[in-house]
Amino acid sequence: MSSNTPRRNSCRGGAGGSRAAPECPPVRRRGSSSCALLSSSSGAQGEENLSVRLSQSLLAITLRLFLAVDLWLSKQLGVCASEESAWGSIRPLVRLVELSGHVLPWLAGSLYTLLRGDSVAEKEIMLNLTLALILDLLTVRAVRTVVRRRRPAQNRADLLSTLFVERCSFPSGHASRAALCARFCAARLVDTASVRVLVVSWAALLGLSQLLLSRHYVTDVGFGLAQGYLQYGLVERLWVTWDCLRDLLLVRVRGSLDRAYSDLWAVAWKLGVGRYG
Repeated sequence: MSSNTPRRNSCRGGAGGSRAAPECPPVRRRGSSSCALLSSSSGAQGEENLSVRLSQSLLAITLRLFLAVDLWLSKQLGVCASEESAWGSIRPLVRLVELSGHVLPWLAGSLYTLLRGDSVAEKEIMLNLTLALILDLLTVRAVRTVVRRRRPAQNRADLLSTLFVERCSFPSGHASRAALCARFCAARLVDTASVRVLVVSWAALLGLSQLLLSRHYVTDVGFGLAQGYLQYGLVERLWVTWDCLRDLLLVRVRGSLDRAYSDLWAVAWKLGVGRYG
């Protein structure tokens, strides 16, 4: 009889007639909770690493696809790369368009007008155009030094195209110079809308000539046009007036004369002290 009676829980009250105390709460094991937390954290970290790898792989695939399209489109557009190409008969005309955007004619013309200009306003415009061309040369050289992208394989070097031309391709210096000069001329030298259209068309044709001659890839020309367009905004912000340049030159000349005068005075004073001392 007593053996069939179930044993009372040790957590219940000791007195048989007293009211039963509430059962003790179940004991939580520390090891199981830490293992659960560890497994959940490792699972979250694994999912995060997997998402990072997937995003990196998608980015690499997208970049490779973009470069493949760039290479294919550039090769298709290079129809004037040589005389044996599809449009090789118009190659001299395309090279003439390319020559119109070379840095030498633009620098020579701006310097000549700066030195032989009649009005102060004309000299001021030519001065800033010269500074803008120098800025374009420096920025293109800096980007090419960093990127170091080779020119297309079907590019054929000519005598005029090899002047100040590097082996690096990105970005296109002709395209950058075309966008810079077109925006400069449209803002400072052109008054009518029809001439502005002609200037913009010339810049577009110059960029297209680099693709037809296989000088650059499509991305080179696109980045060069964007770079030249943005460079003019910097030229506008840093516009150098003729009065400011004259004052700067006068200050420098005056400082040089003052230093030379003080040096002569110091030498004369030393000679006088040495003679009468």
